[in-house]
Amino acid sequence: MKNLLLTFIALATIQISSAQQESAFGDGEWFKFKMSYSNWLKAGNATLTVKDTKLDDKDVYHVVGKGWTTGMIKWFFKVKDRYESYFDKKTNKPYKFIRNIDEGGHTKDIEITFDHENNKAFVNDKKHNNQKVFETKPNIQDMVSTYYYLRNSIDVSKLEIGDEIRTDMFFDEENYGFKLKYLGEEIIDTDFGDIEALKFRPYVMAGRVFKEEESLTLWVSKDKNKVPLRIKADLRIGSLRADLEAFKGLKHPFRIVVKN
Repeated sequence: MKNLLLTFIALATIQISSAQQESAFGDGEWFKFKMSYSNWLKAGNATLTVKDTKLDDKDVYHVVGKGWTTGMIKWFFKVKDRYESYFDKKTNKPYKFIRNIDEGGHTKDIEITFDHENNKAFVNDKKHNNQKVFETKPNIQDMVSTYYYLRNSIDVSKLEIGDEIRTDMFFDEENYGFKLKYLGEEIIDTDFGDIEALKFRPYVMAGRVFKEEESLTLWVSKDKNKVPLRIKADLRIGSLRADLEAFKGLKHPFRIVVKN
């Protein structure tokens, strides 16, 4: 399960919307996800919260993502992760990113601040009392702000099946090229009823955890909110699934398919 909750927290926020439309999210939005291993064993939970705040006199969104293991999984691999991003309410550019994790005893406590004028990231590794400076690409995003940026910048009406969406993010100590493939539309059964969904394929690094780079599948609601509904991952051993369990503070009506 190492690093899997990180992946789900991040990917759960990929909520796509047209740049010409009203913002898909706002202050007070909250999601909770339940995770299961091989479709039957409860593995953990994750939450995402959006709040308005100020950072150095700038109006920003403060997004907090938390993930933790539960049930039997917790007894042999305990996870407690927290991710935070402060990004500009108008430009979506991140100013600060925080990663504080404990995954089976593997811990990190990292704070990153961004200088967009000079394309630099200042990384403060609090655990090792180590500070470094890295060059970044223009318009860089952090792991969390990336997905809120995509949420309000991509026009789904212009997407065709097979199209790939790319953006640049900075994570820990490196620039990372994120890629997402659009797979089309699908109606899926959820705890809230049947929902019209947009289906995507986020690319990951194949290796010790994931079977291959196309091991993940993501569904988001086909409405103005673009609510993250489900994520499935094929692992080297078994599979992991995250489903939306609860939500509040949506900016737009949540659509459920009404059957005749």
